[in-house]
Amino acid sequence: MLHSWDVSTGVDGPGTRFVAFLAGCPLRCLYCHNPDTRYLRDGRPVTVDEIVREAAGFTGFIHASGGGATVTGGEPLLQSAFTGELLHRFKHELGLHTALDTSGYLGGRATDALLSDTDLVLLDIKSWGRALHRRVTGREPAPTLEFAHRLAALGTEVRVRFVLVPGLTDPAENIEGVAAFAASLGNVTRVDVLPFHKLGAAKWRARGLDFPLADTPVPTCGELAAARAVFSAHGLYAV
Repeated sequence: MLHSWDVSTGVDGPGTRFVAFLAGCPLRCLYCHNPDTRYLRDGRPVTVDEIVREAAGFTGFIHASGGGATVTGGEPLLQSAFTGELLHRFKHELGLHTALDTSGYLGGRATDALLSDTDLVLLDIKSWGRALHRRVTGREPAPTLEFAHRLAALGTEVRVRFVLVPGLTDPAENIEGVAAFAASLGNVTRVDVLPFHKLGAAKWRARGLDFPLADTPVPTCGELAAARAVFSAHGLYAV
């Protein structure tokens, strides 16, 4: 099930990228900006052929910019066979750099073949401690951490993403925990410290849902800089 697709620049990897948004996600992140991708029924049925044909129309521009293709969601590993075939054909049929944007919670569904067709994993590490991770996502952190170790053993390039939410994910020990873990892997080439925002609040309202962080402030530039400094102190390139 495909939720939507887009062509973007400088967001999910080098250059201009074709981005496929798949429907369905097992997490319930309090700050989710795409609640419209939570369920498989939120998408529309398409074939891999259809998506590859769409992407093929942009390959000239994508190749010229040094870009590629990203499969995201929702959570793309909820539809792991579909995602695997997409990545394979993006890479081998269209010759594109491939990226998988995932929370890693369903990393056990990623086959070795799927990962061999993935040039870059954009890994969302939501939080460090078990209790806080469950509060943020409703799920345990262990599957994500296990998946991260698997990627490290394979030598797969990883970019970690961490959302800074004032009053939620910003405790010093939480940021330090994520930073130390990321640094221990040896295959993390970049950390994106992303500021919490409320751009998805309208989507929550449209679905008849209360946005749980409606009264939470966005982080200041100083708070973002301080968080990035923690990652930098561990020898990581943080932006």
